[in-house]
This record gives sequence, C-alpha cells and structure tokens, in this order.
Amino acid sequence: MAHVLVAGAGIVGVSTAIWLQRAGHYVTLVDRDGPAAGTSHGNAGVLAAGALIPVTTPGLLRKVPGMLLNRDAPLFLRWSYLPRLLPFLRSYLRHATKDHVQHYARNMIHLLGDSLAQHNALAEGTGAERFVHDDDYCFGYASEAAFDADGVAWALRKTHGVRFDVMPGPDYAARDPLFDGAFHKVVVCKNHGRISDPGAYVRALAEHFEKEGGQIHLTTIQDIEMEGPHCKALITEDGRMKADHIVLTLGPWSAPLARKMGARNLSFESERGYHIELTNPSAMPAAPMMVAAGKFVITPMEGRIRCGGVIEFGGLEASASRAPLEMLKRHVAQLLPDVTYDDVVEWMGHRPAPADSLPLIGSTDPDGQGYLAFGHQHVGLTGGPKTGRIIADLISDRPPNMHLAPFDPKRPM
Repeated sequence: MAHVLVAGAGIVGVSTAIWLQRAGHYVTLVDRDGPAAGTSHGNAGVLAAGALIPVTTPGLLRKVPGMLLNRDAPLFLRWSYLPRLLPFLRSYLRHATKDHVQHYARNMIHLLGDSLAQHNALAEGTGAERFVHDDDYCFGYASEAAFDADGVAWALRKTHGVRFDVMPGPDYAARDPLFDGAFHKVVVCKNHGRISDPGAYVRALAEHFEKEGGQIHLTTIQDIEMEGPHCKALITEDGRMKADHIVLTLGPWSAPLARKMGARNLSFESERGYHIELTNPSAMPAAPMMVAAGKFVITPMEGRIRCGGVIEFGGLEASASRAPLEMLKRHVAQLLPDVTYDDVVEWMGHRPAPADSLPLIGSTDPDGQGYLAFGHQHVGLTGGPKTGRIIADLISDRPPNMHLAPFDPKRPM
C-alpha cells in the first residue's frame, strides 16, 4: 500500500482518490477550497460521451474575427489579455487541421465513450448515485444549413460508434414541448447521461471518500519540491507534505507545477466558461440540449435550469465579463419565452485547455512518483472517473485498458 497525495479536489481529483482508495492505497486530497469549488461545480452537467470534436477545427482562424465581432457568438476575448495569449494561440491554431480532428476523435472515444458506465461504477455505494441519470444528449439546429455545416462532425462520430437519431424539430417538440418552435432539426444522442447537480455530486463522492478513511487537507499549494526528475513533496502554506506518489489534478491552475514536474512542452491556457441558472422554473427540459447557434447547453438540474458554455480567453485573474452572461440571457429568453422562474444566478469558471485539446494523463518521471491528470477542456466531468481509474491503475502497477501515448504529459505541443 502506498501513500498518495492528490492535489486538487474537482471531479478528476476526487475520482482519482476514490479509485486509489479502492485499490488499497492511503490517500490525502489536498485543495485550497474543498471539493467541487470550481469548474466541477459550474459545468453543464452533461456526460458527453460523443464529444469527439475539438474546438480547433479546419477554418477556425477564418471564422474567429467574425465571431469576436458578433455579440451573439460564443467566443469572447479580453483584448487586454491578447499579448499574453499570443504564444498559446499560435500553437492552438496549428491544431486546426483535419488530421488533428481525426487524431483527437480516435483517441478521445476511448476516454469518453463509456462515460455513463464509468460514473455508475464510481458512484456505486457512495450515496452519490442519485445524481447520475441515463439521459439522451440533444443538439438543436435552427436551420437545415446549420445542421449541414456540422455534417462532417456527425459522420466522424458515427464512424466511432456514437449512436444518434436525427429528428425534425416538430417531432422532437412532441417529446419535449418546452422547445416547441425552437429548432428546425434535433440530433438525439444515445448512451449519454446527465449529472443533476455536479457540485453536490462531487461533494457526495468526497464525503464517501472521507468516511472510508481518506483525508481531505484544506490548504493552498504553493510549489512542488523536485529532486532531479522526481517529485518529493508538495509545498503548502501549512508546510511540506510528502508521499510515495503525487498526482496533480489542479485543472486550470496546474500548468506551472506541471512544467516543473516534467511537462516542459506544455502549451496551455485557461478557457473561461459561464453559466446562468433559472431557479424554480415553471417547466423543465426533458433532456440536456446543446443550442448549436450559441454553443451552450440547457440542462435540467435539481430545482433549476442551468444554461452553460461559451469560450472566453482572459486569464485566471480577471473578474467575470458581462458580455458572455448577457449573450446567454438573450438566447435563453428567445428559446424559452414562456418559462417563468424566481431568479437568475450567474457564474464564471475556468477550464484547463492544452493547445492540442487532449488531456495530460500519466507519469512524469521514470519511477512513477509524479503523475498529471488535467487538461480535459470541456469534458472534465465526462472523462473524470475514467481518468481517475487510469491513474489508480498506473500507481497500482496494473496496465490500463487503453493506449495512453496520445495523453503523454511530455508529448510535443
């Protein structure tokens, strides 16, 4: 049995801690604010098993100026941050190729494709099962042209075994009257799922971890102590924390420590995401709906409807911008004109975005003392449980049941 420090208590960190605990290891979760304090609370709640298309698709560079000038487009930029962003953008946009999209899809299907089963396995016996739902995941298109524009993406998903039905908008509205008249065409993805309260879900998992003997230590992680390529300890505001293995799962705050641990090729940024919630709504959607025009998801949650998505580049320090929130409000008012609610709650958080969009999963040193598990961009909730299981297998000297080279923390970007 080894002692393992897991730095970060989002869905990836908590999943890693539970799978390590089940493998017989002694585990300490280390986090500044506690379980699900960041993106693991504020995500869209969808288990997006078919999320096989990265943001960086062919033609992205040509589209960006128009999107930035369109207040209803899902891309935003804090212009004052642009000088700091440019080195990342150069690497990021180099991946906007057909070959890279194919590479991303054929590897991410192995991480995401069985997401619902992975969440069910993680949650079993923890008390968190009630938050996991076997729901379809729908994509709503306003016109035939908009649907056709995504034709290559749907063909690629089909190639990799993603099951879906394409329905006329009125036929889908017969299943879910909330969207009557909203869409020309709806794609209904099977074998997906939904978490009805992501924050409460991760906290319930963490509570189970503690009940089973795991430790949660609340402190600010300041640095990592290295001896050559080897991780020796976390340096925190409470002092030095040493263990047999250290797993870095700090999401968008991971990059400086990851580079020190050996991921020297890492090109990385924070993607700022937003949501609004309609509390105590008069009606609920039947299933999560991706609004293709705005690239955000409308998800039924416990006591509220969450509308979340959007991409903004603006770094980790700046406060929330008004424009993405107002864009979400305009879209929602148009799509759900008859829904009444008590209040609107606003949120902004950060997604970890490597330049090639693939997460970093694996060891950073020859003796397996340090591990990275972050960088899932838009699919941290979807891929968190399987990522945690992979890390637990590696530390337990069990070969994972998938090819990990594409996720190598030391890969070139």
